[in-house]
Amino acid sequence: MPTDETTRRDFVARTSSYALAGLPITASAINTPATGLSTAEFTIARPDGHALPVYRAQPAQAKGKLPVVLLVSEIFGVHQHIADVARRFAQAGYLCLAPELFERQGDAHQQPDTQTLIREVISKVPDAQVLGDLDACLDWAVANGGDPRRVAVTGFCYGGRITWLYAAHQPRVKAGVAWYGRLVGQPSPLQPAHPIERAASLLAPVLGLYGGQDTGIPVASVARMQEALRAGNRAAQASEFVLYRDAPHAFHADYRPSYRAADAQDAWARCLAWFKRHGV
Repeated sequence: MPTDETTRRDFVARTSSYALAGLPITASAINTPATGLSTAEFTIARPDGHALPVYRAQPAQAKGKLPVVLLVSEIFGVHQHIADVARRFAQAGYLCLAPELFERQGDAHQQPDTQTLIREVISKVPDAQVLGDLDACLDWAVANGGDPRRVAVTGFCYGGRITWLYAAHQPRVKAGVAWYGRLVGQPSPLQPAHPIERAASLLAPVLGLYGGQDTGIPVASVARMQEALRAGNRAAQASEFVLYRDAPHAFHADYRPSYRAADAQDAWARCLAWFKRHGV
């Protein structure tokens, strides 16, 4: 747990504010109470000396080991909305960990606009670093009341892409839910493969929740991913997509104008049902 007062204040500032100041915050932003929950901000020591910040939410009175959800944020990092989603999972009975994955490259919360954030921070984050940090979070969860037999991963936008990759990386994952994560792209040294290249070798089935009006993720790329999954292994073939025909990108982000309440609520119910269906 953080003992330095500056570190503590920094954690609180992250999870009590929203994303970049330039993003309009709508009145529909949801505030999930922490009633009956145990929440905390802490760090996990990594081999490279980095102290990985993590937001944790779980039921306060747990009987036995808890199912685990690893929650991967948008490019904006772990802000109030992501912390709120973590509390929603905790209210549903999960030990949820949301790590701040970009800090080695820069502070996602202090960039002036989205383009600068992508150029100066996100584009410099290696997939291998992110997958390793998620492994560390899972190890921490298992050592602190999490059930190693019931592990799920989910994420939004950037986190949706990582969800697919992590479901092909970590054998302890039993289910994934990817919210409008990019599926295709050009490989690079930092991103050597995209979900479509990992589709055939998934270790756990993934539910993809995507918007039909997402201008950044064409429906054609969803169709290509579906074809790759059908040609894959058992977990790949067990994966599914739900396409919300009139929804834009980030339709679950209740703090942004892209929010579509009906689609978001339906998708959330499907997310929880998917985890339950696969034993998490």
